[in-house]
Amino acid sequence: MLEPGLLKSLLLTLGLLALPGLAAAAGKCERLVATGNPDYPPYLWRDPQNPQQLIGANADLLQHLAKELGLVVDIAYSGPWAQAQDEVRTGRIDLLAGAPLTAPGLEVMDYVHPALYFSPSVVWVRSGAEFPYSGWQDLPGHKGDTLLNSSFGAPFDAYAKSNLSLEGNASLTQALQKLLLGQTDYVLYERYPGQALADTLAMQDDLIALEPPISSEGLHLTLSHNSACNDPWLRGMLAKKMLEAVAAGVPETLLQRNLQRWKEQQLTPVGDVKQ
Repeated sequence: MLEPGLLKSLLLTLGLLALPGLAAAAGKCERLVATGNPDYPPYLWRDPQNPQQLIGANADLLQHLAKELGLVVDIAYSGPWAQAQDEVRTGRIDLLAGAPLTAPGLEVMDYVHPALYFSPSVVWVRSGAEFPYSGWQDLPGHKGDTLLNSSFGAPFDAYAKSNLSLEGNASLTQALQKLLLGQTDYVLYERYPGQALADTLAMQDDLIALEPPISSEGLHLTLSHNSACNDPWLRGMLAKKMLEAVAAGVPETLLQRNLQRWKEQQLTPVGDVKQ
């Protein structure tokens, strides 16, 4: 039998945990580690001044959510994209700051809704060599290009397999160079990462993105099933604060800010960037 003093203390503790908010907050982590794709500007890239950290629109939006919740998040470089995903799958890192929704991903991570961003994929053409375009049906008859093993969602992938003849390149740089040389008519790639690379290669005045996009993919904040910080309170509050951020227009503001940030960094002399 419990001593009266110990029983009283236990009942008091249980009573406090029953109060709204305290029970949920009691087990939450106050510090988390996130990672993501380090070669994905303007969404994520390595900080030139601190290469072990990731910066970009996804990082800024995650930091905004963390501040709203009183949490500390370190957004660390953990290697190439495949390695970053593995670090989160195993639970060595808590979060991915921007991942597409996939069936294999659902087996190892919880996805926060709504998405951090929706990244549209577009038809890139050479300036001055545009062709009439209002949708997928206008692509047959033109010579297209994209990255090897690219996917633009099941509906478009099925359409492309039946109706389009797309070359494949190992790098977007090579694909864009072929486009500017007139060897292809268009390149399929994401709008904002394509714009960021065009800035890097000084091609921004030579390329045009046709409207509308061929598809749009959500980039989600995800929590590893194996993270000690993954609990209902955190998942619920991240979703709540993400909804509020979308309603306030925060994601678009941060995206535009990081497009400009990336562009300005390309003008920085190499000697000014830390290794």
